[in-house]
Amino acid sequence: MRLRRQFVAFAVLICLAASGVRADAPRVAAVLQPYVDSHSLAGAVTLVASRDKVLSLEAVGFEDLAAKKPMTTDSMFWIASMSKPITAAALMILVDEGKVNVEDPVEKYLPEFRGQMVAVYQDDTTRLLKRPRHPITVKNVLSHTSGLPFASAVEHPTLDRLPLREAVLSYALTPLIFEPDTKYQYSNAGINTAGRIIEVVSGMPYERFLEERLFQPLGMKDTTFWPNDEQVSRLAKSYRPNAAKNDLEEFKISQLQYPLQDRTHRYPMPAGGYFGTARDMGRFCQMLLNGGTLEGRRYLSEAAVKQMTSKQTGDALKDGYGFGFSTNGTTFGHGGAHATNMTVDPQSGLVTVWMIQHAGYAGNGGEAQGTFNKAAKAAFGSQ
Repeated sequence: MRLRRQFVAFAVLICLAASGVRADAPRVAAVLQPYVDSHSLAGAVTLVASRDKVLSLEAVGFEDLAAKKPMTTDSMFWIASMSKPITAAALMILVDEGKVNVEDPVEKYLPEFRGQMVAVYQDDTTRLLKRPRHPITVKNVLSHTSGLPFASAVEHPTLDRLPLREAVLSYALTPLIFEPDTKYQYSNAGINTAGRIIEVVSGMPYERFLEERLFQPLGMKDTTFWPNDEQVSRLAKSYRPNAAKNDLEEFKISQLQYPLQDRTHRYPMPAGGYFGTARDMGRFCQMLLNGGTLEGRRYLSEAAVKQMTSKQTGDALKDGYGFGFSTNGTTFGHGGAHATNMTVDPQSGLVTVWMIQHAGYAGNGGEAQGTFNKAAKAAFGSQ
C-alpha cells in the first residue's frame, strides 16, 4: 500500500510538471474527496489559472466507477453548452475582420430567413402568424433574444443528426415564438444559426474554421465534435442519482448519437456538441481574460471580447447574457448540460474550470462545485 501511494504521488508530480503547474502549488481538489467517498460525486477535474499561467490542475475520483478507473487531469468531457461561447468567439473573429456586423439581420447572410414570421396565437387546429417588427439580427441569435425555439421539430431524437445547413434551414421555416428583442429564451437554434453564418461567410465548414482559427493556434488539441478512439478511452462516464437517491448510476448522453467517433452520421452542433478537457477550456478562458490575446498572439479585439462578455440583452430584460456568455456584470462564464462550468473573474484575474459529468447528484454532491470555488478563492484569491 505504501509503495502504491508513493507511485501515485510520483505520477501526480509528473502530471503537474507536464501541465506547467508548479509541484508546490496549493492543492484545492482535496476538498472534494469527501463527496467522492460518499458516492455523491463520481469525480472531477479542476483548474485554476491566472492571466499567464495555470495555478492548479487536479483530478479527484473516477472516470469510471464500475471499473475503478481514476479521473486524470487529461480526462475528456462532453462540454455541451460550453460550446456556445466558443462559437460566439469564432463569429466575433469575422466581426473583427469586417465580414459580419452583429446589427445586421441574419437574412443578409442566410437568405432562407427572409419572410420569417412570428406566432401570435396557436392551438390544436389554428396558428396565427404575423410579420415581426424587425427580422432577427446576428446580435439576437448570439444573445438568445431572437424568438427562435430551443430546437426545431426535426432535431429528434438527437441534436446531432442533421448537417448544420439543414438544421438551420429548419429554424428558418419555423415561426418565431416571440418578437425579437422582447424576451430572453435560451436557444440552441440561435447559436447553431451563428455557426452557419460562420460557414457561409468564411467559405469553409464550421468545424474547419474553428480548428484553424481557434483550436490549433490556442493549443486546444482535445476539443472536438468527434472524439477519436484514444480520446474516447479518456472520456469520463456520465452519472445521475439512482432510484433510491443514495448512490450513482451510469447513463449515456441522450442528446447525441453513438458511436461518438462516427463522422458519417453525426454532424457538428455549434450550440452544444463539443468534447474537451479542463486544460483546453482554461486556455480559451485565459485568452478572454487577457482581452483577446494569449502568449503574444491576438485572437480577438478588446472590443469584441467586451461585447461578448457584457450584457447584450437590453435594459428592459433582467437576464444577463452577452454573446455566448452568461454575465452578472462582474464575472462571465457558461455551464454545460452535464454540469461542466467555466468562470472568468476579471477583477480577481482568475479563471476556474469545473469538469464533471453529472445529471443531478446523490447526497450533497450539488455542493461540490461551491466547495471547490471557495477553496480556489482561498488558495489563489491574492494572486
